[in-house]
Amino acid sequence: MDRDTAQALLGQVLAPWVGALGLQVESVDDRHSVLRLPFSEELRHAGGVVCGQVFMAAADTAMIVAISAALGGFRPMTTVSLTTQFMRAVRQGDTRVSARVLRLGRNLVFGEIEIHDESGEMAVHATTTYALL
Repeated sequence: MDRDTAQALLGQVLAPWVGALGLQVESVDDRHSVLRLPFSEELRHAGGVVCGQVFMAAADTAMIVAISAALGGFRPMTTVSLTTQFMRAVRQGDTRVSARVLRLGRNLVFGEIEIHDESGEMAVHATTTYALL
């Protein structure tokens, strides 16, 4: 799967509110994807930091791209678990969302996501399990 195909996939499978985040595919290979989450004031909550829900949606989306690349195309799937650790607050700047497939089974897929802030520091770490439908 190339970058343009992965970007088109986002337009086809995401809920409209996730699509509104404006995620951009930077790279994709056979088990890995990197997306850029553009910063917007609308992503911050009253405390002045980007909401955790935004990062969880971005992590989930990046993993969908990585899994689709590993499968050779999109296949219906559902998130079974998404365990997220918020390691540092992000107040501004684009973030980079990197997802990789750790194990691709017949029915289950395990993955890991890192989200780095504009300075390159890890802000979020997540692990996931997906069921292939």
